[in-house]
Amino acid sequence: MKNLINLFIVPFFLFYSVQKEKGLALFGHAASVDILKKRDRIMYLFFKVEKNSSGNEKINLQQSTVSEGKLKQSPVFDRSDVQQGDFIITIEAADGKEMAKQLLKDPLNPEMEVYEKEGISRHKASLKAAEFSVRFSYSENIRAVKIEKATEAGVILLFTQKL
Repeated sequence: MKNLINLFIVPFFLFYSVQKEKGLALFGHAASVDILKKRDRIMYLFFKVEKNSSGNEKINLQQSTVSEGKLKQSPVFDRSDVQQGDFIITIEAADGKEMAKQLLKDPLNPEMEVYEKEGISRHKASLKAAEFSVRFSYSENIRAVKIEKATEAGVILLFTQKL
């Protein structure tokens, strides 16, 4: 009796396991296609800013790149951290809603650390031109980038471009 049960059960499990592997191959292929569609991506935007003779900034988008990956940490925008000269970079959706916002410390007046005998000190450098980049989590809804500059009088729009 024991041999008879083994005679029927073993072929049944073998047949079932082969069928299961074939089904997994089909479903595994479909799952990998879905993973490719839903992969996390990062959008990099590379800018160049120049100060003209009148002291106004001119910003150019040099390159935008989308690559595979996931941001380990999304930057948090805090209005209280904004200082005069800082840039506020906003990514907008097709409907005009704000998708992401980042604060960029003044790229034309970076703070440099100097190592001296007395210790480390910080000095502001004044540049006529600078390059900077920002990165955001990519979405199909991204339509525009907007860069504003914080001043004593408020915020001034420097740059807007559709992506």
